[in-house]
Amino acid sequence: MAAPATEHVRNIVLVGQDGAGKTSLAEAMLYVSGKTPRMGTTHDGKSYLDYDPEEIKRKFTIGTSIAPIPYKDYKINVLDTSGHPDFIGDTLATMQAAEMALFVVDAVAGPQVMTTKLWREAEDMRLSRAVYINHIDRENANFDTAMATLHARFGSRLGAVTIPMGVESDFKGVIDVIRMKARFHDGEGLEEVVTDIPAEYADVAQAARDKLCDLVAEADDELMMKYLDGEEQLTQAELESLLDQAIAKELFIPVFVGSTIIMQGVQGLMEDICTYFPHPRSHGRFQMADGETIRVDESKRPAAFVFKTLSDPFVGRLSFLKVIAGVLEPGMELINYRTGKKERLGHLYVMMGKEPMDVKSAKAGDIIVVPKLVETRSGDTLSQTGEISVMPLPTPTPQYPVAVEAVNKKDEDKLGTFLARAAESDPTVVISRNEDTHQTILTAMGDTQVDMLMARLKEQTGVDAKLVPVRVPYRETIRKTAEAQGRHKKQTGGAGQFGDCWLRLSPNPGAGYEFIDEIKGGAIPNGLIPAVDKGVQDAMREGFLAGYPMVDIKCAVYDGSYHSVDSNEMAFKTAARIGFRAACEKADPVILEPMATMDIVVGEEYAGTIMGDISTRRGRIVGTDSNDAGETVIMVRVPYAEVVGYTKDLRSLTRGSGSYTIMVEGYEEAPHDVTKKLIEEYQAARAAGN
Repeated sequence: MAAPATEHVRNIVLVGQDGAGKTSLAEAMLYVSGKTPRMGTTHDGKSYLDYDPEEIKRKFTIGTSIAPIPYKDYKINVLDTSGHPDFIGDTLATMQAAEMALFVVDAVAGPQVMTTKLWREAEDMRLSRAVYINHIDRENANFDTAMATLHARFGSRLGAVTIPMGVESDFKGVIDVIRMKARFHDGEGLEEVVTDIPAEYADVAQAARDKLCDLVAEADDELMMKYLDGEEQLTQAELESLLDQAIAKELFIPVFVGSTIIMQGVQGLMEDICTYFPHPRSHGRFQMADGETIRVDESKRPAAFVFKTLSDPFVGRLSFLKVIAGVLEPGMELINYRTGKKERLGHLYVMMGKEPMDVKSAKAGDIIVVPKLVETRSGDTLSQTGEISVMPLPTPTPQYPVAVEAVNKKDEDKLGTFLARAAESDPTVVISRNEDTHQTILTAMGDTQVDMLMARLKEQTGVDAKLVPVRVPYRETIRKTAEAQGRHKKQTGGAGQFGDCWLRLSPNPGAGYEFIDEIKGGAIPNGLIPAVDKGVQDAMREGFLAGYPMVDIKCAVYDGSYHSVDSNEMAFKTAARIGFRAACEKADPVILEPMATMDIVVGEEYAGTIMGDISTRRGRIVGTDSNDAGETVIMVRVPYAEVVGYTKDLRSLTRGSGSYTIMVEGYEEAPHDVTKKLIEEYQAARAAGN
């Protein structure tokens, strides 16, 4: 495929709820264009775009796939994204590379949670939008109901540009309201049949046409005034000349209807994409790090924005680029703004699902894939001067932590390498090491994303890994002042060991650990005092009640004795540990639990349910507020142990619509039942040799 001119490129991102038919729409467009020899389908694992083994197994899209579709003199880059909440980060990054978001909505279910979330994101991006109502041939499908729901959810700017001829099993094609023609696919060949509108649909077609003119006329003030004054109706030429302006200015959101499985309403959609949807030069704009805005321009020096990276087990790292300026060619060197280093473009690919196709160049506005860029990752900007930096969208913060361990210890390095590569490719995957609990923590968007990563780990590396509960970083401290002696004496036939110290422990709230030397008269030589300090710190790391590190303790060594031959650092470290534990027993030791501060965002109808749920988790409601979207923001403080995996529970309680942020802040004394349980678990683990 030759590099198309910028004005002949259309970058369309398909978004919406899983199951609405985004992938089947892309597959239908591929087939209608003649790009594929058959209609790919997800349900039987024969999709060109959902090719990943996990996508085939789960029967839904996980990561963005690209379908470069040649249609007449145009190139339509269809970006098929996931509608699953665990993979929203990839979807949002892909939306930044498009000029138009086409929301695919099921005619029966209507716009669901993910559709609404992504619609708001598209609004914030100032991304032009359109809607395709799919599955109009299904039982209980109703176009008027679907339109009413869309208007109620997303406002009055939506208007039908195609309407159905019949519904459910009687659906037989669509009426093109713009051109006032009937279109249907008769099951033969790839082309739709275009005819005059049947008489029984004349009135409904005219009503839709009038509504369309009302909406589109707003794009031109002069025509709008004439239109409102009733001087004249919009002519066909005026309507068509205003459509692209109205769509680009977000004054009008076109709504299409059809059924992808039987290819009704697909070819007309493709024609309107090429004719009326914005091209990169007219609508492609990127916010720069310095606050300026850059538009797609073929005449400027080469520059590209990396909106996605993918680690392929066979090809290596693949970088998905939106060309924002100039023309890219193989062998060209560009500078990464973030690193300041040069990257060489060895090959340029156009991806068709998983199949890469070499191209000789890519002009501004197009989307390409470049393999084996060494230090480039998602969100980076490459340019000839190295001075351009596109501001990437904020990445959703993952909130679902799990602990990962290799089944065989010898595979730990392979596991670590795989997880690091996954985090590098996907900003919604965060890998950390908790030195307090000695666990590798994988934080993701949800359990489906975690399951997918574990499956790919096994498939790509052969490593078996297991998920274990995240250990909550409890702490221990004391509530009273207490004194005790630590005495260690050991005779082994030669030189022995002797250490003797008296310790005073007292609470030190919020001030951490403090060690005080109160020895007088040389009861313990100065050179051995640091050994007492080290012994106490060792004992604090081991804990007293349940093996958790101890905090906020002031320890004074105020007396002791020594032996001129047998006393050494090791003896006094041991004596200090003995004295510390003896003093702890009298100092009223307690377990502290980490507390989480959360902002939970839900629809007003779920607020009461969430408040009740937080109460059952020993949480406190700190306050409530509302955001710009009319949602309720519930501010809570709750024991972290009660909300470690809250993502799953919140989705269940709010039908997937809720979200939250969480921060672990401070500790509070754990209640008796929690303390008792932790001590019993610790004692059982010690008895088992763990």
